[in-house]
Amino acid sequence: MEISTLFAFLGAAIILTIMPGPDNLFVLAQSITQDKKAGIATSLGLCTGLLVHISAAVLGISAIIYQSTIIFSIVKFAGAAYLLYLAWQSFRAKGDPFSLQQQNVQAYVKLYKKGILMNILNPKVSLFFLALLPQFVHPSQGHVALQMLILGIVFLVQALVLFILFSLFAGKVRNVIIGQPVIAKRLNMIQGILFIFIGIQIAISKQ
Repeated sequence: MEISTLFAFLGAAIILTIMPGPDNLFVLAQSITQDKKAGIATSLGLCTGLLVHISAAVLGISAIIYQSTIIFSIVKFAGAAYLLYLAWQSFRAKGDPFSLQQQNVQAYVKLYKKGILMNILNPKVSLFFLALLPQFVHPSQGHVALQMLILGIVFLVQALVLFILFSLFAGKVRNVIIGQPVIAKRLNMIQGILFIFIGIQIAISKQ
């Protein structure tokens, strides 16, 4: 694979990653309502989920999902339902105080698992790879599956780096917000509303 192709793909990947979407909004929400490490744990989970989508694209499974309206609908509504469940949990905890205390390891592991599940239950990610990767693959150079895998890994690495940067930035924002009691008390509610917004985005997505 030519270096120019890799750089062109990397540029497109960065632009697409920084655009507002379910994944980066989810990372920002966790970093602001908990701490930057929570955002990083979520980022690691989301990028682990990307491995599933990359493998699906390379193996042709994404094409099956795209062609099956039933499978696509099941996955997307499961993802939307999961986000609504997270929103419900946030609303239940709306009165809980926020502090700058560190979360325990179990909490970060739980967030990591949430990130994996949320990413896997978003069928638009699989369709995204199905639509994007072939544009940068050159069949004449052979090893099409390997080319797609390399591109997928490049996307994953840059996404992880950007998500971690988002987490660090949101952590700074949290430190400012935490000093504003009126806003801090409403962080859970804001997070719940954000989860509903992301869930609706997934629910109304089309093939």
